[in-house]
Amino acid sequence: MKEIVVDNFAGGGGASTGIEIAIGRSVDIAINHDPAEIAMHKANHPDTEHYTEDVWAVDPEEACAGRPVALAWFSPDCKHFSKAKGGKPVSNKIRGLAWVAVKWAKKVRPRVIMLENVEEFMDWGRLTKEDKPDPEHKGETFRRFVLQLKHLGYQVDWRILRACDFGAPTTRKRFFLIARRDGAPIVWPEPTHGDPGSLEVKAGMKKPWVPVSECIDWSLPCPSIFATSLEIYREYGVRAVRPLAEKTMERIAAGIRKFRDRPFLIQYHSSPEFRGQSVDEPLMTVDASNRYGLCMAFLTQFNNHCSGTRPDEPMPTTTAQGGHFGLVEAFLTAYFGNGYESAVNEPMPTQTGKDRFGLVTVYGDEYRITDVGLRMLTPRELFNAQGFPADYIIDRDADGREYPRGEQVKRCGNAVCPPIPTALVRANLPELCGERAAG
Repeated sequence: MKEIVVDNFAGGGGASTGIEIAIGRSVDIAINHDPAEIAMHKANHPDTEHYTEDVWAVDPEEACAGRPVALAWFSPDCKHFSKAKGGKPVSNKIRGLAWVAVKWAKKVRPRVIMLENVEEFMDWGRLTKEDKPDPEHKGETFRRFVLQLKHLGYQVDWRILRACDFGAPTTRKRFFLIARRDGAPIVWPEPTHGDPGSLEVKAGMKKPWVPVSECIDWSLPCPSIFATSLEIYREYGVRAVRPLAEKTMERIAAGIRKFRDRPFLIQYHSSPEFRGQSVDEPLMTVDASNRYGLCMAFLTQFNNHCSGTRPDEPMPTTTAQGGHFGLVEAFLTAYFGNGYESAVNEPMPTQTGKDRFGLVTVYGDEYRITDVGLRMLTPRELFNAQGFPADYIIDRDADGREYPRGEQVKRCGNAVCPPIPTALVRANLPELCGERAAG
């Protein structure tokens, strides 16, 4: 009887998509308690048998109906393990969801089990009376979890993997555990991508990391941060707050200081310090809320036509007169202390005895600073950054009903980056991938 593949905690379908890329067909069974997540999964994996139920409520023997299981994938809720929780109380019940993998191991004995979570999963242990992780019992439950699998005849190994090392345009780092009982060795795939400056990449042994710039739709407008129309901001996904919060403006200013000659991303978060990155790097970790705003620099031609171009487009013809192009940014920069920025439509701060104020210089030429655009990344851009195929359906469910933007982002942030499951399955279950070649 043909072996089947099961995706527990299927979510929006990241693991299922990665597995499908490897084996050339949909997973056989997908389980999740959230109807909205199953709705997205159904739209993209219509041939899969879906269970909209709590994972504990599904009987593995009944679901598998006597069919042998080649692979059982598990991505239990990670929020109550993650350090992003800070000092907030956590749920022992949610942290215990991973035990369902042992239930499947006992009931239907999958040949291979794979589990994905945050790095802190390895610290899984008891909680204090205040429902916070007890440092004295750090990792105690995790070790017991591994021991249970070993007692059931599985060899077990785990590693931390980064999605960017396998071709996804994000630095997302996650814990992966592999358990198998068929006597074959556990295989960890070699990264296919690396730092563009590394010797391996320069020697052609690896491909360079995929930058987030490849995920961005540069045709979308990036409205001025000084715009007054809320409708413009709502239409393009920028937070409809006028004026922008002081901290947001500070982050933009800090980003301009750091990335003077190109567009960049800022990250919305509670911490006061600047967090951002250039778009020529993989995107930092995407979570369930959209935190990334694209700060767009423009080139403006200072001639009679006043035409403009984005930095990802070829520059218009340079005339004999020269001096027609300026980098459009938002601030004058003061070169002292921690730096100071002033909008050009405001009076210049006090001039000292030293020449501290100037326009931004790009490749030796000075340019006038006049404006900066800002918009949030779209759900499609975020899914692209997670490594999903460009045609993955995110805006509607299996019945054609519209899928709200916020739900799209939530599904994306909770999703497994497909390139890693693809690599893990190809390395550990090549016979399943061989079915694709044979077909």
